[in-house]
Formats: sequence, structure tokens, C-alpha cells
Amino acid sequence: MTVIEPTRHNPQHPQLIKKNPATLRLWHWLNAVVITGSLLTVLINSTLLKVRPNAAFIRDQLKETGATVTNQQARSVAHELSDKIWALHTYFGYVLVGLVVFRLLLEVFRVADQRFIRMLKSAYSKYKTVKQARETARHDFWVKTIYAVFYLMIITMAVTGLCLAFEDDVPALKAIRAFRQIHSFTMYLILGFIAVHLAGVFLAERKNSPGIVSDMINGGKE
Repeated sequence: MTVIEPTRHNPQHPQLIKKNPATLRLWHWLNAVVITGSLLTVLINSTLLKVRPNAAFIRDQLKETGATVTNQQARSVAHELSDKIWALHTYFGYVLVGLVVFRLLLEVFRVADQRFIRMLKSAYSKYKTVKQARETARHDFWVKTIYAVFYLMIITMAVTGLCLAFEDDVPALKAIRAFRQIHSFTMYLILGFIAVHLAGVFLAERKNSPGIVSDMINGGKE
């Protein structure tokens, strides 16, 4: 399980606490809020606002008041309720796209030593060449690799989500059914990452990196 545990110490200088820039911390917490909100809209629409049972409920309730409602009318109302939540899901998606762009800009304009790609390459290099502290180097490399996969999943969600949001305006997008399948499949992968990430943070807090959550709030104070 150690491979999923983030560490609050700088792998190159184990005596130092890693510093988290304010921009990265802002991105992290905004991303957490947006992904949580997006997943909640999916959960609500797949449970509380599922069209078929809701249509039957609406029809039965209105009939009890003496109103005459057809199955199609009840279904239309249920669809409208569901569509309102999907609209909220779309808005969360637009914010996620903005956060992806923001993260890419951070990668471009940050100091070279603070860029994620640079740190991933450095972690791999140390894992391959450093004989001393090999375990620390290996751990750092795999943690960063997991984060890299997460970034790819977020980009995939953002791109396929945009394609779905504009498929009614662009016929070519509507013809490609794979976008919806990829979007749904990636959602499950992100759920898996969230579970792994939370487990890793919990273990790190319990073992050799207490304070790692507060570091993502205050920046990593000594």
C-alpha cells in the first residue's frame, strides 16, 4: 500500500517539507469541489431522478388529485427534472475545462524545477540511478505516475464532456458515439482514483507523513 501514500517530505532533501504553491493548492481544492459536484449530479440522476420511476410517480400523484395525465406527459415532466440536473452537470464540466486549462498554464509558466513533467522525469531518473534511498525514490516516482494518470483522466473527461455538450450543434460530434462511452468509463476510473487517493492520504497521515492534508491548505509549513 505504500506506493499510494503521498509524502510531505522533499524526496531530494528528506529533511525539508515540500512546499505547495498557492496556485496549486487553489487548483487542488477547486478541482475537488467540481469533481464532487459533477459526480453528485450523476448520482442524483441515476437514483432520485431516474426518468422511468419518476414518470410513474408523477402520473400516480396527479391522478390522485383528479388530473388526467398520459404516460408521455408524465415522462416529459420527469425528463425535464432530469435535464435540469444534467444542465448543472454541464456547468460543472465547463468549470472543469477551465481548471484543466489553468493547470496546463501553470505547467507552462511555473519555474522549471516546479513543473510536474520535470519532477516526474527527475523522480524516474533518481529511481533508476540512485542506489542510496532507492525505496524513497521508487515511492516518489510511483506516486507522481499515479498523479500523471489522474491528469490524463481529467483531460479526457474535459474533452469528451465538451464534445457531448456541443454535439447538438456539431453533427459530426453527435455521430461519434464513443465520446459518451469514454466519458462514462473515465468517470469510473476517476472514482477509483479518488478511493485510492483518499486511502493513501489516510495512511500517510497515520504513518510517516502526518500533516499532509494541512500542507495542502497552508502550503507546507515547517
